[in-house]
Amino acid sequence: MSGGVIPGSRLLIIGHRGASAYAPENTHAAFKMAFREAADGIELDVRLARDGVPVVIHDATLDRTALVSGEVESYDSTVLSKCYVGEWFNLRHPKYADEFFPYERIPTLAEVFQSYGSRLIYVEMKCEDASRRPALARAVVELTRTHGLVEHVIVKSFDHDSLAEVKRLAPEIRTAALFGRSWPRPLVPGAKIIAAAERCGADEISLHRSLLRKSTVEEARRRGFEVLAWTVNSAFWLRRAFALGVRAVFTDCPAQMHNWFMQFIPGDARRRENG
Repeated sequence: MSGGVIPGSRLLIIGHRGASAYAPENTHAAFKMAFREAADGIELDVRLARDGVPVVIHDATLDRTALVSGEVESYDSTVLSKCYVGEWFNLRHPKYADEFFPYERIPTLAEVFQSYGSRLIYVEMKCEDASRRPALARAVVELTRTHGLVEHVIVKSFDHDSLAEVKRLAPEIRTAALFGRSWPRPLVPGAKIIAAAERCGADEISLHRSLLRKSTVEEARRRGFEVLAWTVNSAFWLRRAFALGVRAVFTDCPAQMHNWFMQFIPGDARRRENG
């Protein structure tokens, strides 16, 4: 293995919206499958329902996953929790269809914390309305503290002002600044990424795989940041992330990533992984 790999180093495999390649994203089915498939943790998206309760859903609307029209923020959490969000998956991915998927519902963040709080959970805050971001940050902080999960939850967002609010409310909660494909490419100055993460007080930097550069990762780590990579669904990007010393990868298929990882890590590290 080239690229300065440290023998025995530990790369975390995080289920992106759960095992979302094989089960409806952001549902209990996807989260349970991710952990069955040896994921070290899960990643999920949260939005505020009309009543101020964080619910676990990626899109701003219900159209794609619930197959009904309407904005998430227009409904109370009690209504959203009754929405079925699995039928779309069976229709779009018949190869992986399951008779029970259509009965999966939108979880609340509290339910996820209750079910998987002993594991590592990355919570991505999503809110297009800037005026509601402080309320979402406050709700996530309150739930994290109420459930005693400061050591298990990392809050991340593309909205870096939201991360700054989390740090203002709860400096003890780790945060990760997200950077995606919308940033100018192919050469994004690593200094620009790191400066943005420092401004919002983030502890980790989560890069889309296309933004992975050796110089960026090395400088970020030198400045005290853990570096994460998303969305990693191939052996090529997994190997690259590991070689660069990335702390964790977010993947739709945790089992496949875990199996590939075990195949190409050095023998001594593999023995430590197995016990």
